[in-house]
Amino acid sequence: IPFDTIPEYKNKSLMVYEFDAADLLQSNMYPAIARSFRKAGFQWATQFAYDPMAIANVNTEYQTHYLNLAYTPAKAISMLIASKVFHSLPRKKSYGSYPADSTFGPFRVSYRESLSEMKTAKEFYYSNSTKTAVEPSKLEHIAGVGSSAVIGYDGSGAYFLDKLEAGVWRLELMPDAIVIRDPFEKASPRKEVTRIEWSTNTLLVTLPGLGADFSVTGLNEGNANSGSAIKNRIQLQPGTYLLTAKGITSSGTKKVSGVIGLNEFVAPAELNKEIFVQHEPFTEVSAGKAFVLKAKVAGLDSGKVFLMLSSSGSTGWGKTIMMSRVSAGLYTAKIPAELVVPGKISYRIITEQEKKYTSFPGNVKEEPWLWDAYHNETWNTFVTPEKTKLVIYNPTTDQKISTYPSYRPGYRTTYITGEDPQQLIVKLAASSLTGDHVMAFQHFIGDKLAGRADELAFFKRLMIRARTTNPQPVKLKLVVTSEDAFSYSGEVTLSDEFRDMVVTLDSLAPDSALLLPRPYPAFMPLYFKADDTGVAFKLAHVEKIQLIAGYDLTPVETDKPFAVEVSSVWLEK
Repeated sequence: IPFDTIPEYKNKSLMVYEFDAADLLQSNMYPAIARSFRKAGFQWATQFAYDPMAIANVNTEYQTHYLNLAYTPAKAISMLIASKVFHSLPRKKSYGSYPADSTFGPFRVSYRESLSEMKTAKEFYYSNSTKTAVEPSKLEHIAGVGSSAVIGYDGSGAYFLDKLEAGVWRLELMPDAIVIRDPFEKASPRKEVTRIEWSTNTLLVTLPGLGADFSVTGLNEGNANSGSAIKNRIQLQPGTYLLTAKGITSSGTKKVSGVIGLNEFVAPAELNKEIFVQHEPFTEVSAGKAFVLKAKVAGLDSGKVFLMLSSSGSTGWGKTIMMSRVSAGLYTAKIPAELVVPGKISYRIITEQEKKYTSFPGNVKEEPWLWDAYHNETWNTFVTPEKTKLVIYNPTTDQKISTYPSYRPGYRTTYITGEDPQQLIVKLAASSLTGDHVMAFQHFIGDKLAGRADELAFFKRLMIRARTTNPQPVKLKLVVTSEDAFSYSGEVTLSDEFRDMVVTLDSLAPDSALLLPRPYPAFMPLYFKADDTGVAFKLAHVEKIQLIAGYDLTPVETDKPFAVEVSSVWLEK
């Protein structure tokens, strides 16, 4: 808090006007934010904005913020847990440095698992599937997304279970929410980003007081669903239900769950039933290694999903592979090793419903085997031989980068042409580097590493081709950060000519990383370093890379123009 040494503030209330984890769908941030507020002594805090139900499907509210129980269920459960954090943790108490502070009191947060979690004797809340052990006989309140030790659920909506009396629970089950587009891209009322589906999903309940054959009765208006569980499992649609153990008749003395009426239920209707497939292909994969493709599929009430695939050495569509439903909207397919030969794999994802076919990419509504089917859109993945280098940053194709500074007079990030045809170079240039005396950019590389996961242990060198337009040599720091927020760096020296420079991976040393995008307000720290004691560098855990320049300049040098140009960054064995 920048004003904590000013005497006049000593006895004032501490309030946060607005907060959020901007541009994120991860569900691990809110409890950590609440913990930090309590550590700093705050007594009152309000989140920036939630999305009204009527427009949450397109996220045209204040777009960088996206929070709604129906459309972002995991983030909503995370916010529920954050409220518990803020009301239960003492003020001014520290829980150590990251990663030790990922567990605090009855709470836990995990970026790897995209998880916020709260576990007490009576309450168990989680924003994503968790393997945490609990004592189920003492639980009275459960809320979650995904599956846990007491609830198994293959839908993607949130659910709430509240114990009314011995052997009697109220269940509220929200519809599936399937993210089909990036909700933080350019927004439009005509551009759906999250699809609501009222699907029938399997619910597994293992609560000792209910038994394996509990009965289920629909409560909300229009919900006539009822039945009995078989081996703790039952198929249910969204709504509110009364779960009753066999042989028990509810006394009727408990008519509400907290302040919520037993039959009270609000959820958005299905606004769109058109079939839609969202898929991100691997840029490249390793030859001779099987790999798994994932796709989000919306609008498929019944039917099947399959791949039509051709690989190097085959003609036409050489293979059809069925995709399997993993959970609501999520389908996967394993590409066998014998098809993964050096060259290129091209494929389509086809949905079939009531003998009607739709092909993606392209959203082509025609039977793909017809003799006059002429659409040829495909996804493509390159298959690389064993000793091939792995390009992790190519300015021609990798332009979703975070830069620092981002908004400052005299600073520009541009893409220019250079020594190779059809190859762009990223240029960071400033009229001066006064202020933080640093310029940088960050790029996510976790997806590129994932495609060649089986080879990562054999890469030995981090390579960069770059130069400076300054007359004097310039130092450039290469920082790689893992999914556990541990950062490691190496350094090269740029001249005024493009050169290939090397940093051996075994020479990378623990270091700080810039927090990009820059935290706001600007008094917040620009750098972050985790407590990495005893943590060894592993390329398989890396998610992003930063290139940082200007950090070693003298005060006189920061007043002069400064520029760095980068052509490529890659890994070699």
